[in-house]
Amino acid sequence: MTGTAAPSPDDAPSHPAASSRADRGPTMIEVWDPVVRLGHWVLVGGFLTAYLTEGEPEWLHTGAGYAVAATVGLRVVWGFIGPQHARFTDFVRAPRHALAYLSGLASGSAPRFVGHNPAGGLMALALLASLGATAFTGMAMIAQEGEGPLAPFMGPAATASVAIVSPALADDHEWSEHRDGRSGSETGEGWEEAHELFANLTLILMALHLFGVIASSLAHRENLVRAMIDGRKAT
Repeated sequence: MTGTAAPSPDDAPSHPAASSRADRGPTMIEVWDPVVRLGHWVLVGGFLTAYLTEGEPEWLHTGAGYAVAATVGLRVVWGFIGPQHARFTDFVRAPRHALAYLSGLASGSAPRFVGHNPAGGLMALALLASLGATAFTGMAMIAQEGEGPLAPFMGPAATASVAIVSPALADDHEWSEHRDGRSGSETGEGWEEAHELFANLTLILMALHLFGVIASSLAHRENLVRAMIDGRKAT
């Protein structure tokens, strides 16, 4: 995931005090702030909970989906106002940089980054977009039944309000079918298919992300999972 490339280690220090510090290991700094760390694990747990329950029980599936939606929204805002390594400007790079990093990872020459590496940065964006789309389509789906926060805008009440505002539209045959629920059920099925599509896409992206974390951890000899728990990485 992209950030500032970590400097190459210097030659072994000759000064006794410096040598003593080197013996104690690398200096650890906080890279991932609590919002990033907590948000990361809420997204993981919330998505897997919603995906594995498949709507049974409905309250758990829906609650997990709301948690994902809220966390995605918070992470997007935090990407503009958060600390250095949380900001999009720190890790969003052109695809060519991600490809160069992946090529270096395969050949064993990939530079280490304190924050997100270029490939991880693009994956973070892809996951946020896919998770957001999964949550939105899920809310749009239940809105067809008059439930959820999108119901006032996409549900039966919204359909009825349009008919009140435009009586001429209410007399239209196709509109009447939608108002009566016949074409509305088709709309609900469309949202359901989109919801399943994005959910499966998110699962694939998560698997690729996990593979990338393992590969980067091995290449740079650091535990990236632990870093996302305690927030600390070596300089």
